[in-house]
Amino acid sequence: MNDIIDGFTQAIQLIVTLNPEVMEIAMRTLMISLTATLLASLVAIPLGWWIHFHEFSGKRVVINIIQTLYAVPTVLVGLFVYLLISSSGPLGMLGLLFTPAGMILAQMLLVIPMMIGLTITAFSGVDRTVVDTITSLGATGYQSMVAVIKEVRFAVFAAVILGFGRAISEVGAAMMIGGNIRGYTRVLTTSIALETSMGNLPLSIALGLILLSIALVITVILNIVQQRSRT
Repeated sequence: MNDIIDGFTQAIQLIVTLNPEVMEIAMRTLMISLTATLLASLVAIPLGWWIHFHEFSGKRVVINIIQTLYAVPTVLVGLFVYLLISSSGPLGMLGLLFTPAGMILAQMLLVIPMMIGLTITAFSGVDRTVVDTITSLGATGYQSMVAVIKEVRFAVFAAVILGFGRAISEVGAAMMIGGNIRGYTRVLTTSIALETSMGNLPLSIALGLILLSIALVITVILNIVQQRSRT
């Protein structure tokens, strides 16, 4: 019990004193996950808009597949990206394996399905006559999409926040694609796993507290967005 108390005490000291290693890992984690979420948003939101407001053969099947991918294990995404960017893969020449860029790609592919599905759900609250009216007034497809997004901006933002939460908390793909290289690809989740296995509890707890704090911030922001969407 004393070891646990000492671990928490030392962990708080590491955070309060802004320990360079702790801050480096935290900032790298935020950079990778925020970049992945932003890039995923640029793909998922337009796709969600297109899928919802266009009729095509197999639409229901596509939506079912997207919803199934919500719960895809992160190690499967990591395996897929590994095969894609390894030296023998089709994108091997880009040298993305064991780099932050490779981790960003993995997190993008992990969160895109969930963000598409949540975006489709958000757009389902918009009456189709609104889109027809905007189009009849001469708006382009892009202008129609922007107008619809403004109508459900809080729900779309909630989808983005949830995507970021999934990206920053995953460990399987980050470990497989990043390699957990110190000072280069080590992030909060992979560091916690490594330091715990090495018995370095203070650092593990410090990183865990930071990750928990980020999760708390995400939850608070999500609750605020949901409350505003109801008003």
